[in-house]
Amino acid sequence: MNPNDQNADRFLNLIRESRRGKFKVYIGMSAGVGKSYRMLQEAHSLLRNGVDVKIGFIETHRRAETEALVAGLPMIPRRTLFYKGRQLDEMDVQAIINAHPELVIVDELAHTNIPGSKNEKRWQDVIEILDAGINVISAVNIQHIESLYDEVRAITGIDVTERVPDRVLQIADEVVNIDLTADELIARLKEGKIYDPAKVQTALANFFQADKILQLRELALKEVAGQVERKVDMAMPLSGNSRHERFMASISSNPDVARRVIRKTARLASYYNSRWYVLYVQTPAESPDRIKLDVQRHLINNLKLATELGAEVIQSKGSNIVDCIMAEVETRKVTTVCIGKPHLNLMQIIIQTNAFNRLLNKLSDSDVDLIILS
Repeated sequence: MNPNDQNADRFLNLIRESRRGKFKVYIGMSAGVGKSYRMLQEAHSLLRNGVDVKIGFIETHRRAETEALVAGLPMIPRRTLFYKGRQLDEMDVQAIINAHPELVIVDELAHTNIPGSKNEKRWQDVIEILDAGINVISAVNIQHIESLYDEVRAITGIDVTERVPDRVLQIADEVVNIDLTADELIARLKEGKIYDPAKVQTALANFFQADKILQLRELALKEVAGQVERKVDMAMPLSGNSRHERFMASISSNPDVARRVIRKTARLASYYNSRWYVLYVQTPAESPDRIKLDVQRHLINNLKLATELGAEVIQSKGSNIVDCIMAEVETRKVTTVCIGKPHLNLMQIIIQTNAFNRLLNKLSDSDVDLIILS
């Protein structure tokens, strides 16, 4: 692409960004903290001030306080779909775009749409609405953030299947934390303000334990603080001697280790508001005719995950992994390389071949940092 084309693309992106709607996201540590309630309160306030507000989708969970706030707010009718013999309702994205309100409320950002919908995920619906120039207020729980999957699973023991890529939060103009203490949240649960009374004891024995809530609360506070800091950094002019961080996650075909390295590198890149890459080096032992099909499938899924989290994926071929890493470090002007903690047998191989020492020495000579992620 010649310089004129690049300049034209940059200008086109600026035009698109200026036309895109504003995006506000409420984050909570769990269900029941009051995200939907706060969104509806804000909608009423905006409506009183002459803003054309409509509800695109709200999930009240039959909570009396939340349902009371729905009254008086104009609502865009949902689409009716049939799936597996059942009649189900889904947000009508096209109807929202056609109505073109000034602002729309869209709850449950991590929701997976019914098969047959235009988009697979609701966050994709939201991006489409924003691109149409409509402002959106939405909400999500901290456990649904993609790069936090491993931490959330370690805290709760739950495999959260509905997740939102970090880049969705990064395009938000405002991210607000809805906070409660663990005692307040548990009290709301016991009072029947979160789930039906029949589900309370099960919830208390599992997800709604004080230590788990505290850890999730910390994650939520850190996430919002990081988002605010990123906005401040973007607004402040860079000093002449500041270092532009660029991270590169070097992954193998080991699916579990690769996923952890990708997610943790995504968190680092998000914190520094920096460009980042994911590198996979295909050695002769993993050529298309030799790699196992299940390993190849996991690898493809991990590279897709990296793309969803905002990384630029690099696939290289070579028998010397260190040389391939260093070639990309130099080409991409990488400042920090992230790798997974080697397994014992791999560590023995590394020690025997001196590959790890070679990598350390080469990175040290290049003034590039190395982070080993567990």
